[in-house]
Amino acid sequence: MSVIGKGSHYEARAARFLQDQGLRILQTNYRCRCGEIDLVARHHQYLVFVEVRSRGNPRFSSAAASVDLRKQRKLLRTAQFFLQQHPKLAQLPCRFDVIAFEPPQSRAQDTPRWIPGAFTN
Repeated sequence: MSVIGKGSHYEARAARFLQDQGLRILQTNYRCRCGEIDLVARHHQYLVFVEVRSRGNPRFSSAAASVDLRKQRKLLRTAQFFLQQHPKLAQLPCRFDVIAFEPPQSRAQDTPRWIPGAFTN
């Protein structure tokens, strides 16, 4: 990818995919001293924090499995910081989703795997 990085490419694809599923993207690439959240969205009554992962080599762990306990804790802390900065949204129930892009099994383009509620807070 020449203009945007690989991560940005997958984050943009994930945002489009989630919009097609009825989610409203509120923020992309939220950053604070605690960490980063790729996408923040609304889905019905939920505030959804989305981690986007991709894997190019099937020999390593899956994209979804790469969101390990350490990463989950970091996402939780970052989401708590986000909620402190956005008190109106803090009243909503929260959910943590993962969008995983795995290496395609054939020449077909890889499609995202959406895991709503991938882990609990």
